Amino acid sequence: MSHASIHQSAIDQTAHVTPQPKPKTTSNLQQANSDATAAQIAYFRAIPWCAAHLSPAEATEAPLIVDQSLSRVLNPAHDDSHSLISRTLNTPGGIPAYIAFHPPPPAAGALVREVKALAALGPGVNGWPGICHGGIITVLLDEAVARVAEVNQRLGLMRKDVMVVTGQLNLKFLKPVRTGSAEKPRAVLVTARLAKAEGRRYWVEADVSGADGEVLVKGDGVMVALKAAL
Repeated sequence: MSHASIHQSAIDQTAHVTPQPKPKTTSNLQQANSDATAAQIAYFRAIPWCAAHLSPAEATEAPLIVDQSLSRVLNPAHDDSHSLISRTLNTPGGIPAYIAFHPPPPAAGALVREVKALAALGPGVNGWPGICHGGIITVLLDEAVARVAEVNQRLGLMRKDVMVVTGQLNLKFLKPVRTGSAEKPRAVLVTARLAKAEGRRYWVEADVSGADGEVLVKGDGVMVALKAAL
């Protein structure tokens, strides 16, 4: 990925230039993913309101864990898993920058109950002009709640050998989610919270908000740990 010059604005992040995706033909996927992660984190840190979310609320708190979402990681050409997020939408006009972050576990053995993500939205995800398609918003919320399970599995707080899938997801669209241009996409914050865990079921809540913190879309649902692999 490469960065163009970025003109900063406290609220209107459309003054920022899209980070260009790393060519998918590279033979060194580990380096490609490392470069992509660094570029996308730097992109959001250059947007003041996004940068504020990437730092702990209190100076005494542990740093947040920030990385590409699992579904954004580039896989070998023959591996088409997570291809919607890592390939199809990973374009300058689609969702050119997308990272996830969360605090460390609050205590030994305690689940991480909240995961957030920042996504830059270009015109390629429009429904109406300048407005993100509802289906793409559903994807972002579904991705966010899935990251709650993925993060806890990666940290060894949930079983890694059990697939956790979305069993139910309900959305309420409160206001339009605005997009930007291919050169100046608009960032949104997606938050997912684990409300309750019981047996193989996990109740979750999620929302999408903009630069001013106003919630634009709310959702809730249930994730289910499968008894066997799909």
